[in-house]
Amino acid sequence: MTPQQLKNAILQQAIQGKLVEQRAEEGTGEELYKAIQSEKQKLIQEGKLKKQKALPEITADEIPFEIPETWKWVRLGEISTYSQTKKKINVAEIDTPTWSLDLEDIEKESGKIIRRVMTNDRKISGEKIIFKKEQILYSKLRPYLKKILIAPDKGVCSSELVPFDMIGYCDSRFIVYVLKSAYVDFLINSVTYGVKMPRVGTDTMINLLIPLPPLDEQKRIVEKIEELLPLVERYENAWNRLEELNKKFPLDMQKAILGQAIQGKLAEQRAEEGTGQELFEAIQDEKKKLIEEGKLKKQKALPEITEDEIPFEIPETWKWVRLGEILYKLTDGAHSTPKYTDYGIPFISVKDLSSGNLDFTSCRFITKEEHKVLYNRCNPEYGDILLTKVGTTGIPVIVDTDKEFSLFVSVALLKFNQKKISNIFLKYLINSPLVQIQAKENTRGVGNKNWVMRDISNTIIPLPPLAEQKRIVEKIEELLPLVEKLK
Repeated sequence: MTPQQLKNAILQQAIQGKLVEQRAEEGTGEELYKAIQSEKQKLIQEGKLKKQKALPEITADEIPFEIPETWKWVRLGEISTYSQTKKKINVAEIDTPTWSLDLEDIEKESGKIIRRVMTNDRKISGEKIIFKKEQILYSKLRPYLKKILIAPDKGVCSSELVPFDMIGYCDSRFIVYVLKSAYVDFLINSVTYGVKMPRVGTDTMINLLIPLPPLDEQKRIVEKIEELLPLVERYENAWNRLEELNKKFPLDMQKAILGQAIQGKLAEQRAEEGTGQELFEAIQDEKKKLIEEGKLKKQKALPEITEDEIPFEIPETWKWVRLGEILYKLTDGAHSTPKYTDYGIPFISVKDLSSGNLDFTSCRFITKEEHKVLYNRCNPEYGDILLTKVGTTGIPVIVDTDKEFSLFVSVALLKFNQKKISNIFLKYLINSPLVQIQAKENTRGVGNKNWVMRDISNTIIPLPPLAEQKRIVEKIEELLPLVEKLK
């Protein structure tokens, strides 16, 4: 049961007479109703109340639920001043600072005052409604927000708030809880008018059925509600913490799986698969050969990894390397904004990778001629990895298409020998806490932050043998669907 459902249940029990016992010595709702009507007639005779048109008698078909025999169903208009003309004042006539209450100053559901503004501190004009201390204030605009309260002081308010008194012997607090109940909430919101800014009409409110217990019982009900609501609040705090944990749990599990994977704890090591050192040397030998053949540009040597940089232990058959050491090419896209066209070659930026996939649906386009110039320097191909480096940094995306496209400067291109490095393993590695922390620490600037190419190249990663990389991927992809089911 959610906190709101629990609160609704408490209020519903309260207005059905199930929260406290009935006591014969406290009288009946019928007796209270008659006393209220007598008081009402007296106020009318004294000119303090305007006589209203009689409201229709309550029929059996209207009654929404059973109440104790000592209670009575009444209409709100019979026991309150809701329909009485409200006193107004022109703001220009207010000569001393006065509390000016607006809907935005009231917290939804609780009805708490979250901001108290005086007339001299608020830009207001025209007429305002005058309200007195201890009147009930009911928001007829968007009543589902339940901005209902008892005024702690006098002031003026928006015409969207209706101030009214209970006549004679009624506990205003009890009536506020009735108005906040799920019964009233459902009823009122089913008959509001207006689509964007729904309101409830006066006729609806004065004809609203209210269960009326004896006054002393009203007070005991209020005491019981106010004894229980702090417990509901504690329950809500615990519920919210649990909800937050539930939301975080799948992501935390995913991080944990990737964390275990890159520490060599997800799949066993096998001697026959060789070592990360051997794989690293093979990559360096191939890079040297390609440089000699003029097929690869010589890269500046990266600094050796120091003991202080190593974040955790890895298997003896693995090797710590820098990302740039295993790449054959690390570059980024166009450094200046090209001329866009309505069609042509797709031009990919961070927004087209933010989902974790290469998405062409809302990308820009450039001409074939401009693409050709850009593609000479930055040529994404099937199986390469794209890496976001500006704004939202650190999102790796495997190129899963043979379609030609160009990149903007916000995206880096990672090229490597896919026969020696599993691109899926490398994607999971980049998504792991190890690399994401480095990305966050090295992302610089204000506004559109940048993970610069040098820092991407210097990123420290563990390198297992290729066969083990593939087995790690298999294990990850066996576990991640189970995590998805937790969402």
